[in-house]
Amino acid sequence: APHTGPPDGGWGWMIVAGCFLVTICTRAVTRCISIFFVEFQAYFGQDYARTAWIHSIVDCATMLCAPLGSLISNHVSCQVGIMLGGLLASTGLILSSFATSLEHLYVSLGVLTGLGFALCYSPAIAMVGKYFNKRKALAYGIAMSGSGIGTFILAPVVQLLIEQFSWHGALLILGGFVLNLCVCGALMRPIALKEDRKTAPEFLEQDYVPEAQKRDLKRMSVCSPLIKVWSHECLCYCSWKEYDFLLMPGFLVLAVSILFMAYGCSPLFVYLVPYALSVGVSHHQAAFLMSILGVIDIIGNITFGWLTDRRCLKKHRHFCYLFAVGMDGLCCLFLPVLQNFPLLVPFSFTFGYFDGAYVTLIPVVTADVVGTSSLSSALGVVYFLHAIPYLVSPPVAGWLVDTTGSYTASFLLCGFSMIFSSTLLCFARLAKKIKRTHLQSLANDTGTKQHIWTNGAIAYSVTAELDQKDVEFLAVDTNSYGN
Repeated sequence: APHTGPPDGGWGWMIVAGCFLVTICTRAVTRCISIFFVEFQAYFGQDYARTAWIHSIVDCATMLCAPLGSLISNHVSCQVGIMLGGLLASTGLILSSFATSLEHLYVSLGVLTGLGFALCYSPAIAMVGKYFNKRKALAYGIAMSGSGIGTFILAPVVQLLIEQFSWHGALLILGGFVLNLCVCGALMRPIALKEDRKTAPEFLEQDYVPEAQKRDLKRMSVCSPLIKVWSHECLCYCSWKEYDFLLMPGFLVLAVSILFMAYGCSPLFVYLVPYALSVGVSHHQAAFLMSILGVIDIIGNITFGWLTDRRCLKKHRHFCYLFAVGMDGLCCLFLPVLQNFPLLVPFSFTFGYFDGAYVTLIPVVTADVVGTSSLSSALGVVYFLHAIPYLVSPPVAGWLVDTTGSYTASFLLCGFSMIFSSTLLCFARLAKKIKRTHLQSLANDTGTKQHIWTNGAIAYSVTAELDQKDVEFLAVDTNSYGN
């Protein structure tokens, strides 16, 4: 029988553990690819821009194929999707260890490994949202901290592996490590929530469904793959219901802000180590900067997750998110003047903390906007939106380095992009509050009865006098950005 709501515990903590391992094997490994940057550049004799395409394609493929991961999770099984993704990612890393050209790495390390990560990442994150409600931000904080812990541990380990076995052997070992994604997939036990079936009564009332089929549908889930085979109309209806959040103004604003945020955050993970080496920092110290960033990322994940679950901040998660994004943007603006190891250490602390903070809040804010039932599909779209910025920004930053001979222009562009993302979301949120205040004021002036619908929309049933007649009208605030 379906649960009335998320259990907020029990097997949910195993789901959190599985998602924690998924973020280690996907996001942490992707970040550590930047440690191979100098090795690839020296081995193949290529410039910054061409070498940066490797990291760009990995990130782009991971985010571009995120809706595919959500599709497999929704219609086949989350477990099958993650296990398949683990096999693809491992195969890509193993094939990359035999690369003889950058083009080979573009396909194996970029496309194949990125596709495998895509099948694992968004379904695992969505599963956490299905098991938690009251402690959702804390659960996400723990789960997403795998990225920071993985970076902290893997960065020096990868550097050591490169020194001992060359980059070929290091990629081969990482390929075996990533197979742990198959274990993570086995932990993802599906859960049925009544909220997931809320569209069934509406569908059963449609005229085009025969009475005999209605009786069958009442006994089975409306989104069962077998039912979709029976009826083309049913397939279209279910597909539309999965993605109807795309027309929500709140989601559209969030999507645009994510485009600019993703453009700003990606180049730093590619160029922090090369930048540190260019200002005279040793290889081990440069790798240590990535470790610092990773471990502080963990603190940002967990503390921000815990804080935004508190009653005083729970209603202000959007502002916490945009504050964290804006602070990372400011860090990028100051980076060009930090030209020695003692100054780069505080940068890694600050940037890592706020990076962990907003990464934790992305799925939480998305769930607040679209609801739990659409979370898997919405996260697929959200991570899909990361794809183009992730693909374009590192090569653009590399081109600026090749052209200007310094990293200043690249880091300034990243900083301003993230600050613009934060500012856009802030203005949208303020406009939302002003509009809601205006409608409530109008309602109070006319003796309004207020109704709050389950999706967060506010409906006002207002009785007023017009030409000596009683007129009842409905004013609906459909811009439901958050609850």
